[in-house]
This record gives sequence, structure tokens and C-alpha cells, in this order.
Amino acid sequence: MASHRLTTTPQDEPSIFTFERRHVLFSVEHTRFEFVRMLERRANGEELLLADRYQRHGLAGPVVIKRVRSPASSARRHRLVEEVQLAYRLHHPTIAQVHYFKIHRGKPYIIMEHVDGPSLETVLDLMAMRGQPVSLAFALHVAAELADALHHAHSLKDAQGRSLGLIHRDVSPRNVRVARTGEVKLTHFGVAYSHLVGREETAEALLKGDVAYASPEYLAGKTLTAASDLFSLGLVLLELATGRHLFAAAAEALEPPRAKSHELRLEEPPSLPLTQMLMLLEDHGPQDVERAAASLPPKVRAVLQGMLHKDATKRFGSAEALCEALRECIVQEVRRTGRPFGRADMAAELTRLISDASAVRDEVELLDESLFPSGLEAHELSGRGPKDA
Repeated sequence: MASHRLTTTPQDEPSIFTFERRHVLFSVEHTRFEFVRMLERRANGEELLLADRYQRHGLAGPVVIKRVRSPASSARRHRLVEEVQLAYRLHHPTIAQVHYFKIHRGKPYIIMEHVDGPSLETVLDLMAMRGQPVSLAFALHVAAELADALHHAHSLKDAQGRSLGLIHRDVSPRNVRVARTGEVKLTHFGVAYSHLVGREETAEALLKGDVAYASPEYLAGKTLTAASDLFSLGLVLLELATGRHLFAAAAEALEPPRAKSHELRLEEPPSLPLTQMLMLLEDHGPQDVERAAASLPPKVRAVLQGMLHKDATKRFGSAEALCEALRECIVQEVRRTGRPFGRADMAAELTRLISDASAVRDEVELLDESLFPSGLEAHELSGRGPKDA
């Protein structure tokens, strides 16, 4: 389901460099940021760069620099600043930290924490290359970590104690990374929505993020609640655990979609066409979840039903409640397998997945080729990570 085409930056917004070689991007006070390599060019004009941060006193370290398109209006400039200010407030071990906002030569840059590991989008690609999904414990661990991070974001308050009503809006595989050391990180809070009074909001007709992981209420243009993020997370969990998106089979059998989304605009191309997603959600019900999750244990199926209900009011009451349910599923899975599962096990399984997929790397185009060290064969790669538990 995931889309992995490397897109170019729109012609009216040229790339910040011509040659991909190391050079100083800019400095902030006594800290300079040196370009290492391009990580990703997104279809909405954003560029993600890997850079080294050099401080006058202290060790150098990698960061990610997101270069966003220059806002076309004062309202959009105001919204960009608000989005970064909201992201500054997030301090959680499963949320990639936003460090700094910089205007350089009239262009906006966001300096963020670097996570040394693939996105879940790449993990799904690796699963497809290997022909086998990750373990259920792996999928549940990722989902539980993300639910905990969402609970932190959803619970955030301003200085006056008012709820910010923060909603991520794009909990999708490309915005989750798994570090080689086993940590899970939720990224890209730049599309977050807040009910904070007086905040400049995104135009209702502009859909931000990947609509293949959007909630029914988001696509319908209704008021969003925290339950919207839980639906998106449910789609991610199901795909990780089974290797198939909830609507994969239905989308393949669907006739060419009728034009019925003329009033909606997409910020960037989705993994699943918007018109198809709208049609699939029209008839979505518990039977779809039950069918897609048939191979999973009953308790996991029940949790997925509570995440993927079409009616937002019938989903889990909070990300905290969901996190507790997911951790209970993990305990049940550990009892079933007789093996504990933690961060070291995440790291070991990720290493095995990369090693297994490397055997067919020449047959598949993968966005993040840096996962495969140059000159190493599969049997050599398998010995580079943590030892199997």
C-alpha cells in the first residue's frame, strides 16, 4: 500500500543545492550545520536532510533538517510558526524532538532529532521483499509505544491549563521510525491540528498527510478528536501485523473510482487514491476488520475493532486506554511464545528483517538504500546487529 517513489521538488521551489556533497547549510549562534546527504524529497515540496551539528564546545552529532516550502501568504506563515511552537511543547521519549526553527535566506528550516533507523514505510517494504510480516510482538510493541506518545500529545495543556486539543493528523508509516537500537519514534508533528482558541487553522478543503491512513471523520471534513489518531494507528497496526492494509483487497477489486472528491484538495499524493478511500470508507464496518485480522488472536482483534470503528465515539476513549489494552496483548503474546519482548528484541528483529530482505534488494526499488551497507552480503549483515534473544 505504501508509496515509495522519490519525487522531485516542484519547479517553482528549487532545491537548496545542486550537488549532493558536504557543505555548511547555515549556522545558529555558535553552532554550524553541515549537509551530509538527502534523506527524502516529499511531493509537497518538503526536503528532509541529514546534517551534522558542530558546536564550539561539545561533540558533533547528526540531526534532521526539514526544509519546508515558503508560505505563500501571511496566514500560512503564521500557521507554520504555530505548528513549530506546538511541536516545541512535546517532550516524550517516543516523539522525535524539534530543536529549532530557522529562517535562512528567506527559507524556513526546522531542525529535528535524528533517528538512526528506517521508517515504518520502509519496514513494510522490507516485509514485502521478505514475503513475511514482522512478529506480532514487534507490531504490538510499536503500536503501544505510539499510543503512549499520542496520549502525551493529546493531554498537552497551555500555560493557562487549557487543553490544546492537539491531534497529529498523519499517524502513518512514513512518520514513524524504528531506531536500530529498538526505540520507536513518532515524527512530523508539523501537520498537527489544535483546537486552541485563536489558532490559525488549515483550510478545511486541504487534506494534509497520507489519506490512506486517515480517519473517516477527517476525510468527511468533520471536527476532529483524539479518536482520529487512534483510527490511523489502527490501520498501521493491522498492516504491520498482517502485511496488508485494511482496504487492500477491496481496493484491488474496486472499479475505477467515480469523481466525487472535487471539493477536496490533497497536499501531496497519497498511498491510496482519495476517491477510492472515500468509497471504501462508505461501506466500512466491523466485518472488514474481522476479515482482515482473522489470523490474529481474539484479544488483538478486539483491540483493532476498538480502534477502527467508523463511529469515532465507539473507539477507545483515549490513547491511554488503548495503550493499556495493547500492553495487555503484549503480555498475552509473551505468555503464548514463552519469550519476553523489549527494545533489544526490537533491534534484533529489525536487523534480521534487513538481512532477509537484502537477498532480493536487486529486484526491488527501495527508498532507503542506506539500510544496506555497501559491499556486504546477507550473511555478513546478519551478524552486525544485536544477538538474537
